[in-house]
Amino acid sequence: MSTLALLSPHSPFPSVEAALPGGLLAVGADLSLERLIAAYQRGIFPWFSEGDPILWWSPDPRMVLATAQFKLSRSLAKKCRQIAKQEQAPDARIQIRTDTCFGDVIRHCSHTRAEQGTWITQDIIDAYVRMHEAGYAHSVETWVEGQLVGGLYGICMGRFFFGESMFALQTDASKIALYYLVQFLRANHVPYIDCQQETAHLASLGAAAMPRADFVQLLQQGQRYPAPTWHSGQLLDGGVLCSERTSFAPESAL
Repeated sequence: MSTLALLSPHSPFPSVEAALPGGLLAVGADLSLERLIAAYQRGIFPWFSEGDPILWWSPDPRMVLATAQFKLSRSLAKKCRQIAKQEQAPDARIQIRTDTCFGDVIRHCSHTRAEQGTWITQDIIDAYVRMHEAGYAHSVETWVEGQLVGGLYGICMGRFFFGESMFALQTDASKIALYYLVQFLRANHVPYIDCQQETAHLASLGAAAMPRADFVQLLQQGQRYPAPTWHSGQLLDGGVLCSERTSFAPESAL
């Protein structure tokens, strides 16, 4: 019978096979950089509400999007083609950028879910900003006329990207960011995006549930390779990451 592990600051994670039926594996410890790296390397992630202890999860099955299976609607594909035609112009109305305002992206994701109750607490924001500063966490951002209008953030380790959250202030802004992320990952031989929980929306984008054991095996294989090189700049259609050329002023703290 599975039992919930209680972690002290120096306790190692138990095997993911010890998780309870709903995926809850352990409680406690901290959100240090070292702890989060150890978690993601094992297919574990934190998810808890304000005021709760830190909860660590490894669900079975696991929702995973193979980048080769990403589905783009006809209307969104048309919109992305229109963006691609103009994206390298100095006066391009829409640009997709990466890592130019990670803190703003994660705060927008937090506010988007505030009415429903969010797991993106201030402690989570602080922890993932540290992950970003250490080179593990990244944002993909949709900018329209110099304004941030949508995006996503996640963790990249080896040849695996762990999607965390998305937001959109304009229609399709987060989906456009996801499309460009997929293009970048394909170009850099990253075949999988971990989506964590199974939803109909994720399934409509091409994600599918897989047994946790299969997910862990793919994750271990992906950790044998270095992660792609990320830097602040503009993402182009086809997955090319250019050096930053246009100086968009990041938003002030939200």
